[in-house]
Order: sequence, then structure tokens, then C-alpha cells
Amino acid sequence: MESWYMDSSNEDQRLPHHLDPPKYVTYEELAKLGVLHWVLDADAYETDPELKKIRKERGYDYEDIILVSPEKLENYEAKIKSFFEEHIHTDEEVRYCLDGSGYFDVRDSEDNWIRVWVKKGDLIILPAGCYHRFTLDQSNYIKAMRLFVGSPIWTPYNRPQDDNPIRKTYIDHFLSKEDVSAN
Repeated sequence: MESWYMDSSNEDQRLPHHLDPPKYVTYEELAKLGVLHWVLDADAYETDPELKKIRKERGYDYEDIILVSPEKLENYEAKIKSFFEEHIHTDEEVRYCLDGSGYFDVRDSEDNWIRVWVKKGDLIILPAGCYHRFTLDQSNYIKAMRLFVGSPIWTPYNRPQDDNPIRKTYIDHFLSKEDVSAN
């Protein structure tokens, strides 16, 4: 998985949008924002002991698989547009890329966008209350497993959500006190 700070261009959202020169972000920097990542064997996802361990430790007891591409997703244009609206969730967002690739964009403590490129085998967890969005890359295809604790909740709460209790909890746990005013 690669991640980097994004430029402010309004060009096609499926482009990488690197700064010039590129400024990459480490796993450790993402972890400070609550973003977690594993690389797993996507070809063996049904029997992978590492995935089973993660699911057990984190309580993920529901899964489904989503195909996102113009040919596979009903109402594709409307859905891809809604995925790219900046939002939070009241639960973690967990995605395991089984095939294809795409971008999750997350905000840092200074409200800058970090682009996280997930590819086959990447499992990513975004914490509840973290501002984010999703788009496909230029491949225009991803097959992803979505994992949940209990019944799935897909409700996005579009920004601004500064008064949302789950956003406040996220800020308290992951963003420093002096950075709160920027978020």
C-alpha cells in the first residue's frame, strides 16, 4: 500500500494527484491517524488464517463483497459520486481489496488530504469519525470485502460533522489538542 499527500488539482479524481515533488506518508503516520493496514493473501481469503485472526480480534462477524466498476455496480455514476463526498461513519470502515485497486483519501491533523492506494491484498481500516472519501483509480475496478461488527451500517455523514459525538471521539483519540481547531 502506498500513500502520499495530494495536490489541490480538480482534474479527474481517479488520477494519483501527487504533489510536485511527491511527499509520501508512512504506515506509522497513517497509524497516528487511526488508519490500520495489513497485506493478506487475497486469493485465499476464504481460508486465510490471518484474516480469521483479525476478524476474531476485532469482532467482525458480518461480511459482503462489492464490485465497483461501470459494468458491475448499479447506479454507478451516482454511487461513485457519493463515495467521493467527504464524510465520516459512526463505525469503522473496513475494506479488503480482493482484486483491482482504488483510493481512500483521509484528512491529516492539519486538514490536508492523504491519498491511500489500496491494491489486491490490502486490508484497510478507517476509524469511526475520520473524514474520508473513496474513488476508483484509472483501472475503474475494485472487488472488495466489507467487514462489520454486527449488522452493516453504511450511513455516511457528510462534512461538516464537527459536533458529531463520534467525530469528537476521533479527535480526542487521534488528533492532538492544538490541531482540533483545524478540523
